[in-house]
Amino acid sequence: PRQSEQRPSLVTAEDEQAQVDCVVQWVLEHREAGVDLNRQVVLMRAAHHSDLLEVELGRRNIPFVKYGGLKFLEAAHVKDVLCVLRWAENPRDGVAGFRVLQLLPGFGPAHARRVQERLEGMGFDFAGLGGLEVPAAARADWPLFCELMRTLSRGTTDWQGQLGMVRRWYEPHLERLYDAAHTRAADLEQLEQLAAGYPTRERFLSELTLDPPDAVGDEAADPYLDEDYLILSTIHSAKGQEWDVVYVLNVVDGCIPSDMATGTPEEVEEERRLLYVAMTRARDHLYLLHPHRFYTRRRPNGDNHVHAPRTRFIPDALLPLFERRAHGTLHATDSLGSPVAAPIDVQTRLREMWG
Repeated sequence: PRQSEQRPSLVTAEDEQAQVDCVVQWVLEHREAGVDLNRQVVLMRAAHHSDLLEVELGRRNIPFVKYGGLKFLEAAHVKDVLCVLRWAENPRDGVAGFRVLQLLPGFGPAHARRVQERLEGMGFDFAGLGGLEVPAAARADWPLFCELMRTLSRGTTDWQGQLGMVRRWYEPHLERLYDAAHTRAADLEQLEQLAAGYPTRERFLSELTLDPPDAVGDEAADPYLDEDYLILSTIHSAKGQEWDVVYVLNVVDGCIPSDMATGTPEEVEEERRLLYVAMTRARDHLYLLHPHRFYTRRRPNGDNHVHAPRTRFIPDALLPLFERRAHGTLHATDSLGSPVAAPIDVQTRLREMWG
């Protein structure tokens, strides 16, 4: 492999959103420096680690393709939750309502259309939903659903907290509707975190520019060969490939190594190999990103963040091999074009580090 004039960068970011800001900034800087988007890749240990990044890329109109998992906003469970909010925002939105009603047990297309017709006859007032006849299988869930829609449609209901209300109603249905419910629930936590950054429901929904949700979790088609697009990929899906620029998300204990894969020494060793695979995909530039704080909704003390240590696979003894950066405090010498004393062969140094 060719030598790089850049040391690998170990980037400390305040939180997951700051990590996203770092990646987007450097992707665009490299693009301006002549490195096409499709010569850059963002790698992650698990597919849902790119949720916030995907939304920001969409907001910035930066095209991307994802390998190893569904795009966040194209995943069926994310569409489901957003459609509940869309229907509350506009009760005349027949496409959203048609999808939402069929989340309930026993509801098929015919029953969903019948309820929509009755709702139209009531002037699209969700207050009248409770008096409608529904399939037997849905009767136990119907009162809670009707109360949710009434609450969401009230102009007095504070936007902050609405997505949490929808998630709490929806999560019990996840295991019945889809596989991998635990991973999907993590996506919904990311969506809730994202919503907290918007002042109103209308602004949130319009910024996400969700397409009419007639498909259920379909994979997006690959772009045409002559289009330029950023690559997002799980580490597993990236084996055997190389890119000029590589960004590795969430280089923290709990993600790399995954907290689900540290039960035995063999599992930990496999996680170490995965990080090695991720780092050796880089030809010229390598960025390892370490968010200090991660969002969670399970903290009893009211702080919705947990602090994450740097991955155990990069101990203090190895830090001199990296260029250290902190988001928001980058110095002029950290620019993309900054020279270094001598060329460094990243892959050879990694092999020396890890045998």
